[in-house]
Amino acid sequence: MNTRTTIRQERPEDIPGIRYVNEQAFGHPEEADIVDGLRQRGVIFLSLVAVQDDQIVGHILFSPVTITSETSSFEAIALGPMAVLPSHQRLGIGSELVRAGLEECREMGQSIVIVLGHPEFYPRFGFEPARPFGIRWEHDVPAEVFMVAELTEGALNGRGGVVLYQPEFRSLP
Repeated sequence: MNTRTTIRQERPEDIPGIRYVNEQAFGHPEEADIVDGLRQRGVIFLSLVAVQDDQIVGHILFSPVTITSETSSFEAIALGPMAVLPSHQRLGIGSELVRAGLEECREMGQSIVIVLGHPEFYPRFGFEPARPFGIRWEHDVPAEVFMVAELTEGALNGRGGVVLYQPEFRSLP
């Protein structure tokens, strides 16, 4: 497949295609419902699509999270969901989406990104297990799947706490 992939920001006409990609990639509607809910509340930080031949083949979303401890609270960005049509997986589209999204987050002044994801995929983009940084999710998950990346070196120095996602994420099992 020698089709060129374009990564760009979501447009209103992309919404049905984004929903379709998320439903197909995950095999159920929960992630698509999260994306729609975040969009309806206006709390999407960044939403990018991968397009080939005028078809949306991938999507990545970033939304704000709060990291709280007994003494402080600060904002960060969560990556997810990220989805690629099953017919287009393992072709580098997901990697292109992650790279473009992280670069755009950095350019928009973000310094910390959290992800709950595959421990063999995300570390290649600078993600590390969050627990050694004193950061954990409010739910119990294996340490290797809950990761953090500093987009600005030292952004996590002296910081830690519990990551609180947007309420739409509570629908996930």
